[in-house]
Amino acid sequence: MKIKDVPQDDDGFLQEGKVRDLCYAIDEDGNYKQVLSIGWNPKNEAMKLALQLVDEQVENTKQAVIEGKLSPLAYYMEKNMMDVKLLSQYTGIPKRKIRKHLNPNVFFKLKPSLIEQYAKIFNLSIQDLLNIESVKISKPFNEE
Repeated sequence: MKIKDVPQDDDGFLQEGKVRDLCYAIDEDGNYKQVLSIGWNPKNEAMKLALQLVDEQVENTKQAVIEGKLSPLAYYMEKNMMDVKLLSQYTGIPKRKIRKHLNPNVFFKLKPSLIEQYAKIFNLSIQDLLNIESVKISKPFNEE
């Protein structure tokens, strides 16, 4: 693709041009150059749909936390797009223990040091991690 053909479809989706894709294009001399693209409509639409799906999953998990079916840990994992394996890698806590901690009855009985470890990973205070009310009022992914 030539430099003039690099897509520059700016619909404001990628934070008003603050996020850009690096593309390689051919200049007038036939040399490859790095060119920044502020967007491409098909890719922007695909990203929007993917983020909407993430928002729906976060909302479903949020509802399960509010209903007492899951611990707040599940909500923050979903919100940060983490699975049990990834959280285990970040915390050093075995996956089987993290799965247990998704149960609210188990989670609210955890040692403060363990809860602090989870809070650090999600960049939260211990109170915010434990407070289900903060889950109720948090914003969807695409509004933050």
